[in-house]
Amino acid sequence: MHDAIARMLERHACQTQEDRKNALREILQELALLGLYRGGFFSVAAFNGGTALRIFHQLDRFSEDLDFSLELPDPELDLAPFLFTLTEELASFGLQVSVETKPRAQDTGIRAAVLSGNSRIHLLQIFPAAPLSQEVHEHERFRIKLEVDVEPPAGARFESKILLMPVPFPVRVFTLPSLFAGKLHAVIARGWKNRVKGRDFYDYVWFLSRGVRPDTAHLESRLRRSGHLAQAQELTRDRLLALLHDRFTSVDFGQARRDVLPFIRDPSALDLWSTEFFDTITSDRLFLPP
Repeated sequence: MHDAIARMLERHACQTQEDRKNALREILQELALLGLYRGGFFSVAAFNGGTALRIFHQLDRFSEDLDFSLELPDPELDLAPFLFTLTEELASFGLQVSVETKPRAQDTGIRAAVLSGNSRIHLLQIFPAAPLSQEVHEHERFRIKLEVDVEPPAGARFESKILLMPVPFPVRVFTLPSLFAGKLHAVIARGWKNRVKGRDFYDYVWFLSRGVRPDTAHLESRLRRSGHLAQAQELTRDRLLALLHDRFTSVDFGQARRDVLPFIRDPSALDLWSTEFFDTITSDRLFLPP
């Protein structure tokens, strides 16, 4: 095992196979960021989403994907050069990962790729002394989705953060208020009918518990792009509360809990989840900037 990976592992108190899988995924994510940095990706793009919260703001849940947004629209962005440096970086640490570019989805403005590799081989490589139970099949593969919004909504703000391992390097990241704007939009807009990504709701509680105020300019842009706010409408507190209440009343919170459980250590954090719970904490704690 590479010495840098051994140092990165010291942050993870792995006791179960699931702990080891999450640690492997997180190490791969951070090495992927290094590869993207070396390829110049952060001169045109910024990191957002749950993994950005996990890595740079100590969100207490694991996250699967790598989400980015261009600073300026570029519908013709070619991901291939950046993905090449990413896989080269991983290979330099002895990790063999394949990259599959996804076809362009119609009218989404998203470019996507999937990083994958053999879970059993990589777990044996990084945890040579740990038992591998039958739950890790010899053909099991991990998958990390990488998505880039090439037609980003306006108004986001960015900052430079330093990741210290495996070596110190800068990453351009959405500010916390802009990250919260993105999460608010995901809570309102992401999902199908009553099926939702419970991780969005977990992160929403995390933002409220820290008193973060959303970037309203960026949130307005996102809501207008998705059709949740008309061009002539102003995003007022009452209108935002109404959008959130409508969403909370439509959610199957049992399904939402099941979605997030594999990514957290304390299931009791979800015990109070209900429409009433989310309405109450929203009215008490969601503050918009003046």
